Amino acid sequence: MHILLIHQAFVALDEPGGTRHYELACYLAERGHQVTVIASRVSYLTGRTENIDSKIEQFKNGGRIEILRAYSYSALHRSFLHRLFSFFSFMFSSFFLGLKLKKLDLVWGTSPPIFQGITALSLARLKRVPFLFEVRDLWPAFAVQVGVLRQPILIRASQWLERTLYRSADQLVVNSPGFLSHVREHSGRNVELVPNGTDIEMFNPEVDGAGFRAAHNLQEKFVVLYAGAHGMSNDLGILLESAKLLSQRIDIHFVLLGDGKEKPNLVALSRELDLKNTLFLPPSPKSQMAQTLAGANACVAILKPVPLYSTVYPNKVFDYMAAGKPVIIAIDGVIRSAVEDAGAGIYVQPGDPLALAQAVESLADNPQQARYKGNNGREYVVKHFNRADLADKLNQVITRMVPE
Repeated sequence: MHILLIHQAFVALDEPGGTRHYELACYLAERGHQVTVIASRVSYLTGRTENIDSKIEQFKNGGRIEILRAYSYSALHRSFLHRLFSFFSFMFSSFFLGLKLKKLDLVWGTSPPIFQGITALSLARLKRVPFLFEVRDLWPAFAVQVGVLRQPILIRASQWLERTLYRSADQLVVNSPGFLSHVREHSGRNVELVPNGTDIEMFNPEVDGAGFRAAHNLQEKFVVLYAGAHGMSNDLGILLESAKLLSQRIDIHFVLLGDGKEKPNLVALSRELDLKNTLFLPPSPKSQMAQTLAGANACVAILKPVPLYSTVYPNKVFDYMAAGKPVIIAIDGVIRSAVEDAGAGIYVQPGDPLALAQAVESLADNPQQARYKGNNGREYVVKHFNRADLADKLNQVITRMVPE
């Protein structure tokens, strides 16, 4: 089967950012499918144009992945308007690149950004093949609640686009159970849950993190790691306020690894607060993240206290758990439930730096409890969130859409 994936933010293992779709594509290729990906050269995480070319990877059983790079406007993080320019430029360039492809069996669109869904739907209809639409973000609802999208006419147009894509999809897939009701209430039909998960082989508690700790002079520290986007939704200012509250604990150190629009502001805030216990690191390729997580003692997942964020299933949480690290979870809702069901961490109220600081102290002062929670998390994701098992479910969905 020849599957076309339209994904502006597609990331391979040697690039910084989330590699969920690369891992899923590899699994499908290992099952004999041909997966063509149309992606951007501009990193969705950093906003920089990367020196990466189109390439083909061959697999056993005749499967392969071909990654094609389409043009997109590079000033992704400059403003909301520039972000739209980036999205629309990729929407059009990926469409014309997709027109050249022959003998497709299925087109797979994914959101966000939702505009690439238009490309996927258009190509599916022109090629007369099924359209699979994957919902990874409840856009525009998230944008409205965060305050990024305010103009009523744009909100109505965005909601119309959302309903159109949901209604037009031959099959919908969501990556969080929290999305199911929203998608169904907004014209979605034939909705399957294929949740986020993790590569349990890559993130193994047996990985040695001594190299990471030594490289950053953290050998004797209790390391609290945040890894991921530094955007307005991630509420990392709260994490810095917690670091300030713990500034007298010379044994505790905070590490913020990643990039995003808000990172310069966060670095400036760290200087303003005179934080000596905080380290900012650039994003790492996924292939290096196992060693990074191994060097941490606890990991943080945090989002702004926005009601709709209770629906999300962040990938980073499952990676933290797979690495055997206790999770401080400052996100309410379905991901909190998963962490608490696993006994894998401590929930703190979003937006509360004191509660977050107290959770960090609790784990730092009780290393045995921290290890116990980390082990619980590892056991839980092996059983429930192994990406190989989840990829098998996706393969079953696709196979039903395109029977032999």
